[in-house]
Amino acid sequence: MSEILFARHAQTDMAGRFCGHSDPELNAAGRLQLSRLIEELRAEKVDEVYSSDLRRARETASEVAREFGVSLSVRSSLREIDFGEWEGLYWEEIEARDGEYARRWMEEYPQLPAPGGERFSDFERRVLDEVDFLCERAEGRKIAVVTHAGVMRVVLRALHGCSEEDAWEKTRPYCCMVRHVVSEASGARQVEVGL
Repeated sequence: MSEILFARHAQTDMAGRFCGHSDPELNAAGRLQLSRLIEELRAEKVDEVYSSDLRRARETASEVAREFGVSLSVRSSLREIDFGEWEGLYWEEIEARDGEYARRWMEEYPQLPAPGGERFSDFERRVLDEVDFLCERAEGRKIAVVTHAGVMRVVLRALHGCSEEDAWEKTRPYCCMVRHVVSEASGARQVEVGL
């Protein structure tokens, strides 16, 4: 049996804004959250750490890897979705810029991307391909993966049958975790989720 512990990165000063491929560092509140995440992970035997290449995830993952004395692998495919022209904006700013497109986006999500942003179908395929890679790398071990809320929501919806609303609630807190268990019994991969 293999386990992947997906963890959301700690908080940055861009909390509340559209922060996909933007690259802020952790803030003071995030550093406190990181300490609590490390405490939670002490109950686990983490064999290796993987991280998105964005700074907020890398900083979180680096501390986890250092704490447990394990290697860290950085993977760009673990990035959040790219929000294009909406990067760094609050929703109110987006509505003020183009209320009609904002309304359409709310109605047509996930089919309609943010202007200049990544298509959700491309994002989802990228994430699921990366999860397949991570499952192969786990191979009977436990790995920690520091990533983003959107990535974790794809995992919860596509692989664990969570609704969009449940996935959103489970991934809202910074440094939240999702346990992805993979067993190769009978040649079929099975997954279960734990929070």
